[in-house]
Amino acid sequence: MGNDKTIQKIDIVNKKARFNFEFIQTFTAGLQLHGTEIKSIREGKMNLTDGYCYFKSDELWVKNVHISPYKQGTYNNHEPLRIRKLLLQRRELTKLQNAVKEKGLTIVPYRVFLSERNLIKMEIALAKGKKLHDKRESIKEKDSKRAIATTLKNSRKY
Repeated sequence: MGNDKTIQKIDIVNKKARFNFEFIQTFTAGLQLHGTEIKSIREGKMNLTDGYCYFKSDELWVKNVHISPYKQGTYNNHEPLRIRKLLLQRRELTKLQNAVKEKGLTIVPYRVFLSERNLIKMEIALAKGKKLHDKRESIKEKDSKRAIATTLKNSRKY
């Protein structure tokens, strides 16, 4: 009776990534985390905005992803901007590494979520940076969609 654990949904998204980059392909990667980092992420205390991924000795690492220190953490609380290892299959890693080397693409952390097995996963995207005129196009597109939505909403009232 009374021992119900409410599973909260974790879905932390880097909204600036879609604006600054054109996504080519996305991958789901595991994150190598320490104890209090998991508890902070479950509270939603994570920021992906300045994060980026890079290769170091054939392994993929994510840098500048901020996970706030856990409130109840003691002296062994984690470092907020620690460099974390991403866990992918070997063939995915080689595919990403070749794309980054040859085509000048980048790897961007896009989303952090909880998998079906209650593991924290990060969705990363192989992306190409947008130019200024592409960003303006995105803004125009978003504004026109918003205008259409408000027009439809207003027309339903009458």
